Amino acid sequence: MTVPGGKEADAAPGSRGPLTTVLAANAVSITGNSLTLIGVPWFALDTTGSPGKAGFVAFCAALPVLLSTLAGGPVIDRLGRRRVSIASDLICGLALASIPLLHRLGVLEFWMLCALMAVTGLCHAPGEMARHVLVPDLAQRAGTALPRAASLYDAVARGARMTGAAIAGLLVAFLGADTVLFLDAATFALSALLVTAGLRGVPSAEPMRDGPPLSPARYRADLREGYAYLFRARLMLGIMVMVMVTNGLSQSWSSVLLPVHAREELGGPAAQGLLVSVFGGCALAGALLYGAVGERFPRRAVFATGFLIGGAPPYVVAALTDTTAPLLVTMAAAGFGVGVLNPILTTVMYEKVPEALRSRVVGASTAGVLLTTPLGGLAAGFLVERVGLTSTLLGIGGLYFLTTLAPLVFPAWREMDIRPPSADIPGGGPAADTRPGSDPAGSDPVSSSGSSTPVPAPGPGGTPPRR
Repeated sequence: MTVPGGKEADAAPGSRGPLTTVLAANAVSITGNSLTLIGVPWFALDTTGSPGKAGFVAFCAALPVLLSTLAGGPVIDRLGRRRVSIASDLICGLALASIPLLHRLGVLEFWMLCALMAVTGLCHAPGEMARHVLVPDLAQRAGTALPRAASLYDAVARGARMTGAAIAGLLVAFLGADTVLFLDAATFALSALLVTAGLRGVPSAEPMRDGPPLSPARYRADLREGYAYLFRARLMLGIMVMVMVTNGLSQSWSSVLLPVHAREELGGPAAQGLLVSVFGGCALAGALLYGAVGERFPRRAVFATGFLIGGAPPYVVAALTDTTAPLLVTMAAAGFGVGVLNPILTTVMYEKVPEALRSRVVGASTAGVLLTTPLGGLAAGFLVERVGLTSTLLGIGGLYFLTTLAPLVFPAWREMDIRPPSADIPGGGPAADTRPGSDPAGSDPVSSSGSSTPVPAPGPGGTPPRR
């Protein structure tokens, strides 16, 4: 097999190396995510003393994520998923390292902090998307069943999040938030190095060669194709609306509510790191358990139960207690519930979306579910300063609960339990290069029988997109 451009493929079918590379790079990246999740809010609180300004920093980081996912799918395919992943990591690493460097030089202004976090938000999402859409092809090459690969991908992320949060909490407490940001920048560099070496010669990671050039007209057509596919099914609309709301609420928790609660009631960043770490560990257990036995149960019931357990309870318990132990137990239960969500949604997306459209559809769906994310931290910071932390926690927790009732109320969600024959699942047959433009046999440009599924934020204890 040859890759586009004539080079002999280094990663032949049957090789586990490329899948291992993506899992390792994702683990490194998510570890850095945990450092950012704890380091940036504390850095903003330490340097400004204002929950409102901390929320505005989160807004500046989240809005560019939405913009880049909204329009990035067609570009990723043309430039190549490997190249996009590497460039994304390097730019984000430089931007993050600049924050503590400028601070130590005494020249960091608040607008500079906001601008540098905006750069990380703009550039990280295409890299994450590029790695995410490679999983079906790499699982196929490794001879790994798609549901198992999706669960493994999420479990690795959960484990990295657990470890990173514990480390970050201790580092912020003992070394300061600026040191954590330096380490976060190093994780980007390591992720770029892994992808550079480990995905060389993988056809699906290389630029699309056979399709038409990316002109403005072609770009608009590609975007329309992704969004047209996205809105074909009622289930798609329901999932987008639900996850769009919960992503914004989860952003309010991770960027403002939990850091402020930890500072005022729980004793500082070490307690926050412990809570996020326990959440991540239990989410890892939930993802692994679903990977082992989850396909035996109806997806809708498991999904709804997981979201009800993992959504509202942490907000309510945090509002009613000023000690760590009750919230720690709640976060453990919430993590276990949230652990089953991404494997379900990722598997459905891989089953339904043709490989030739995957980057475009994932980009469109990710943009849809991120629409409220920029407002989450901004609104939470404003509300905490106006009505207080307890009222904000209870209000957001109530809204979260109402939102997570959707799978039990609306009939369209029953489609989640409709599974295609195994032969129709992407990655179920022999390895082949089915990049956009290659017109693989059996892959219609737009399928009327399936839908893409966006991946939700990890819940109240997880990380937002790399921001």
